[in-house]
Amino acid sequence: MTTASSDAAHAASSATPAVDPRSFRSFAEFYPFYLTEHSNRTCRRLHFAGSSLTLVCLAALVLTRNPLWVLAALLCGYGFAWVGHFGFEKNRPASFKRPLYSLMGDWAMYRDIWAGKVKL
Repeated sequence: MTTASSDAAHAASSATPAVDPRSFRSFAEFYPFYLTEHSNRTCRRLHFAGSSLTLVCLAALVLTRNPLWVLAALLCGYGFAWVGHFGFEKNRPASFKRPLYSLMGDWAMYRDIWAGKVKL
């Protein structure tokens, strides 16, 4: 998704009625919607940073066996994402209505950023 297309997607999502994330019957249907909910570049960057830090925390959990790293991982992942949504994207995270698909979307977008399919 280019910056121009992401801006267009954001404008389109702002102009159209809200879509209920619970209406999707498969992750394949949900993921394009998920990407429109992440059209703001700063929001995507915050998601990427939070996901990266989550992986660091999970590695620390494995190395230290200290369960507090699970809490740190959750705080990093959700904290960065929610700042992106409330502060920059100006929408409610899909995780409030579709937590599993939203989590899957986070990691699919993370993969797609690394693969160059989604721009930071």
